[in-house]
Amino acid sequence: MRAMLLDQPHTSLRLAHIPIPTPGPDDVLIRVSACGVCRTDLHIADGELPPHKAPLVMGHEVVGTVAAVGERVRRFSIGERVGVPWLGGSCRHCAYCATQHENLCDTPRFTGYDRDGGYAEFAVADARYCFDLPSRYDDIHAAPLLCAGLIGYRAYAMAGDAQRLGLYGFGAAAHIIAQVARQQGKEVYAFTRPCDTRSQQFARSLGAAWAGDSTVKPPQLLDAAIIFAPLGALVPAALAATSKGATVVCAGIHMSDIPSFPYALLWGERTVRSVANLTRADGDAFFSLAQDIDIQTAPVAYPLEEANRALAELRTGQFDGAAVLLPQS
Repeated sequence: MRAMLLDQPHTSLRLAHIPIPTPGPDDVLIRVSACGVCRTDLHIADGELPPHKAPLVMGHEVVGTVAAVGERVRRFSIGERVGVPWLGGSCRHCAYCATQHENLCDTPRFTGYDRDGGYAEFAVADARYCFDLPSRYDDIHAAPLLCAGLIGYRAYAMAGDAQRLGLYGFGAAAHIIAQVARQQGKEVYAFTRPCDTRSQQFARSLGAAWAGDSTVKPPQLLDAAIIFAPLGALVPAALAATSKGATVVCAGIHMSDIPSFPYALLWGERTVRSVANLTRADGDAFFSLAQDIDIQTAPVAYPLEEANRALAELRTGQFDGAAVLLPQS
């Protein structure tokens, strides 16, 4: 099969022909039809997350059909469509797993990081951590839901019942969560890179009440803010834009250092918290919601062999929405 391999950080992915993987007893073998390109992939490729496996097939927003099943698999059958998220496995017995916090497992396994992912024609995944996908979304539109949607949804839930919600970094996750928030009657305030009028207009087209540079304050104080951009300097900026009692959620797996800031920005019972990974319960809740409401993901398609271009254009913000590789094209 064809796959794009990362040999080490700071190098380009290389196209290779490697054997089709064999599923273990709890695994499904998936013929990959679409795989989202996530900012976490950039963090892995750029060495901002330490290497776990080499060579590595990245990709953890995987959509495809089951081509084979392991002997213990009962949930999925050959020919069924499945989605594979970032959380590819957990120990199922540590204190975190035992209390429904498998996202904090002491020995997790992540798709496209510990296990080879979806930048390939086939992938193997633990069937217990895969998802049924809402039928209203085709493969290319479903792929961004598997991380941008899932992690965004967990961050959105942690923001609480905020009427005025700020989203810092209007990319793949924010454009999904903005639509969820709007359809639930919330006001969305979108913050982009300075002078990024294209993304600001994109946010307005999705119903944002206001869109502007991350360096300025919105016209009204926010009840909560979610930071999707990996910039620590946005934490004090978001705090300064929020009202008393607000929550600022840091939604990325990697962020540059947060600079010191005056206590006055935190005072008033404001909260700063992070989001780590996801649970299967998050997926069940989000996909149930996604089946009932209309989320217009904005995929930008690339053939498998152009994965390096997709990563480069994501890094420099060349598009709105979400990049998606099509391994079978």
